[in-house]
Amino acid sequence: MSQNHLPLLAGLYVETNESSAGERIAPSLMQGFPAEPERRVTWSNWMHPPFNQWGFRNLARLRPSVDVQAGTGPASVLKEAPLALDELHFASECGLGVSVIDHLVASHTDAFLVMQGDTVLFERYFNGQQPQDRHVMFSVTKSLIGALGEQLVCEGLLDPALPAVHYVPEMQGSAFADASVRQLFDMAVGIDYSEVYDDPDSESSQYGYACGFQPAPARYARFESLYQYLPSLQKRGEHGGFFHYVTATTEALAWVMERASGKACDQLLQEIWSQLGCERDGYFMADPWGRSVAGAGFSATLRDMARFGRLLANDGRHDGLQLLSSETVARIAAGSDPALYAADPDFSQWTPGASYRSQWYVFNDHSQALMAGGIHGQYLFVDKCSGVVIVKQSSLVDAVSPFDADSVRMLRAIATHLSR
Repeated sequence: MSQNHLPLLAGLYVETNESSAGERIAPSLMQGFPAEPERRVTWSNWMHPPFNQWGFRNLARLRPSVDVQAGTGPASVLKEAPLALDELHFASECGLGVSVIDHLVASHTDAFLVMQGDTVLFERYFNGQQPQDRHVMFSVTKSLIGALGEQLVCEGLLDPALPAVHYVPEMQGSAFADASVRQLFDMAVGIDYSEVYDDPDSESSQYGYACGFQPAPARYARFESLYQYLPSLQKRGEHGGFFHYVTATTEALAWVMERASGKACDQLLQEIWSQLGCERDGYFMADPWGRSVAGAGFSATLRDMARFGRLLANDGRHDGLQLLSSETVARIAAGSDPALYAADPDFSQWTPGASYRSQWYVFNDHSQALMAGGIHGQYLFVDKCSGVVIVKQSSLVDAVSPFDADSVRMLRAIATHLSR
């Protein structure tokens, strides 16, 4: 994103400050039997405003889904010690000092939680969202998959040095065939693919059609499933030595994990989710063949996402159980070469100082902080040294927004404040 957006960003904050509403007034969607056409959320419009505000927390009512069960035990108790973080200020990318609450409102936040250890310090809901609502996390899903994949490596079920085709022969002839599993983990696959969300002809849009996010135009309707779409993607250049963010690469990693473990990704996650003391089942959106959408398809409540973050902050331990190997967490938290990540100007502007490892953004310059991020403003931030976990669920108008870099600045500012 160019510097040209900075005056726009400043103007958006001013507009928010001058608004007397305090937050967006949620439109009355999906009311009636049936709802009026102009208030009806559908498969075609759920990702577009104002319908996304309802659609992001009700995706299972619109598309097939695969449950990740919470288990039969009681929800783990989270203590509460409220802090007035509303007026904590951070330095905006546009040069303004912006308060947490002004950023939350301006960036169309639906739910926001700050936790340290087992204690919730700040929790707010906006735009009609309730604590029991499950909100789509988009590409935060990738980071869940990355953690599960690293766990398979620790268990000896997945060899990161082997090529993807070793596990999935159907990838022969595709971009992924001779990419190593490690290159899949770290987004280092040479592939002819553009991750451009507002172009209906981009490969990322074609990915969305194949997995069922949106109805497919006739010219892209030939792929019935991600299992068909992934082998069609072609190689461009050599693998390794760079960072190239591609959602389809996560799906290829998930397919490799399925073959290596003999389990679907929703089953792998459930083995952990069911022991975390979660309040509700999570769920993956299912593609047309019933496969869990691993690159962008997971939904969960605000507090349950925080519980997963707390697991990482605790080196994989919860309630006396080692649910993820400490080696898994350590390998992710070690990060990778930040110079590779810095070579991508859009990503390095969004997350300066980061590297990319195992589907996570790792802040090498900040106390082993891990971050998962998704389009339209979804975040899971884990500061391992201070034990701070932050979750942000949002319904931003655009997939990529002028507010994105400031969201990261805010997360880091809160963690720094609570580390003192």
